[in-house]
Amino acid sequence: MTVSKKKSIHQFLDLAQRTAIAALLVLIFVQLLGGQTIDEWQLRVRNEVENQHIDAALSTVEQRLANAPEDLEARGWRGRLLAWKGRWSEGEADFKLVLDKFPNDTEILTALADVLLWQQNYIEALRTLDYARKISPADPEILSRRARVLALLGRTPEARSEYQQTLQFDSQNKDARTGLASLSENTQHELRIGEDVDFFNYANSGQTQGLSLASRWNQRWSTVFGVNTYQMFGQDAVKFLASGTFHVRTQDWISVGSAVASSQSVVPTNEAFFTYGHGFRIENRWLQGLESSYQQHWFWYQGAHVLTLNTSQVVYLPREWTWSLNVTGARTGFVGTSVGWTPSGWTKLGFPLRHGVTGNLFFAVGSENFAQIDQIGRFSAHALGGGLRYRFAARQDINGYVARQNRNQGQTDTSLGLSYGIHF
Repeated sequence: MTVSKKKSIHQFLDLAQRTAIAALLVLIFVQLLGGQTIDEWQLRVRNEVENQHIDAALSTVEQRLANAPEDLEARGWRGRLLAWKGRWSEGEADFKLVLDKFPNDTEILTALADVLLWQQNYIEALRTLDYARKISPADPEILSRRARVLALLGRTPEARSEYQQTLQFDSQNKDARTGLASLSENTQHELRIGEDVDFFNYANSGQTQGLSLASRWNQRWSTVFGVNTYQMFGQDAVKFLASGTFHVRTQDWISVGSAVASSQSVVPTNEAFFTYGHGFRIENRWLQGLESSYQQHWFWYQGAHVLTLNTSQVVYLPREWTWSLNVTGARTGFVGTSVGWTPSGWTKLGFPLRHGVTGNLFFAVGSENFAQIDQIGRFSAHALGGGLRYRFAARQDINGYVARQNRNQGQTDTSLGLSYGIHF
């Protein structure tokens, strides 16, 4: 390159740099004349959010609102920060205050739809997004959010169409691609087949084979049908079971079920149960939700009857972790003995390991006195175990576990189980 050409390039870059600086000075001057300065508090909030200092950012916004209660920009920031902290109802209130003044602010409308979605208020979230879509019909953020809500409402064809429209305006939209993939994997039935083996140190090993079909017919109804065969303590048994679940509302469900088995003494010949469950919203950054249920279960054996009262809690933690706690009280009546109550319980921690693989660890303890052959009378026990679930294809998975139970009188039971599920 010649010296003259280099000189020309440097002159051009110098001129461009001076022009950019001049334009920036003019912009700042215009903003100053119009009273539209970039507030220091906004720069501080953005910096704190980028560094994930949510509490510090919220403190800055609170201070701004104390000095300028009518600052809607600060009010919108407060709503976002509260929502990120899990204080959804407070964030919702702030967003609605902003929308009272600026009802067509699509950014606030989508933020409001998010907190409504997190509170499982799907109908109201959809209404909010419908309004935002009228204002900005080609906004991929609005379209993908609306598709997600439609999918949660079970309106799969509409959700698929909305995701496809999102990709028309933004072909690289990750939410739309992921959403379409999840819809293609959305199935109505799960067929599962498996086998469990128990190794006792005081008797021959026992085996159980199971086959079940679980179906979700719509947003309200689901059913489970199954059959199990047993080979335990020198006896064979076959048991048929059925149950149905009705979702009264999104967060409430009722299940009823029963089972019948051939005449023998290793499993109950008849069973019946009912369950009521409720899901709770928890506005906390460390807890995503809670499902609590109560169940009564009756077992009729040859020469004994058992009633169990059970409560179960499932806590949803960040990063797809779960913690379950189950407590049971069993009322048993044997022929020739008095009726007695005994407690038992277990806890389980579930966690993701890698894509398609989840694991769990569990611990159980208590006194059991169910009237199976290996549980006649009363014994104390504690068990420790763990399991893995591997989803190796879009609609197939393998589930396995291992557990060790130590009982009094030096008795032990080592259990292994493996099942294969296909979803269609």
